[in-house]
Amino acid sequence: MFVALLFPIVIFFAGSAYATFLEVDYILVEKKQRALSVYHNGKKIKQYKVALGFSPVGHKEQEGDGKTPEGKYFISHKNSKSTYHLSLAISYPSKQDRVAAAKKGVSPGGNIMIHGIKKKYSNIGTAHCLWDWTLGCIAVTNEEIEELFKATKVGTPVIIKP
Repeated sequence: MFVALLFPIVIFFAGSAYATFLEVDYILVEKKQRALSVYHNGKKIKQYKVALGFSPVGHKEQEGDGKTPEGKYFISHKNSKSTYHLSLAISYPSKQDRVAAAKKGVSPGGNIMIHGIKKKYSNIGTAHCLWDWTLGCIAVTNEEIEELFKATKVGTPVIIKP
């Protein structure tokens, strides 16, 4: 009898937390902490460990530098057929990024994503965060990108801090 009464309460709270998570306001990436946090109504509702570009210190300046960009961006599109399970495209390069690269006579690069792990390596799980291995992207596990993919709409702000 007690279990029967408790079960609907557990479902209500579990459902409420899930529903809240579906309403992501913005994403904050803190490169030094290797953390991606998801916010709703100004409150952090979830945090993930991440891997970054293979040369993560500093702002991305050109294609091939291995840096993850820093600044204010947004989710520009979602890719359900990504080589890295699923991906959320970040609006890098911004106009300022393109201007800065042009002044140096280089390409700013592009195709910066929040993504999962290639299928053949997906069983590595959170161990992928033990080193920075992307070309400038922000990587989470496949289970985590599935959560983020469902919860994040095109246009969601993404703030990337050093």
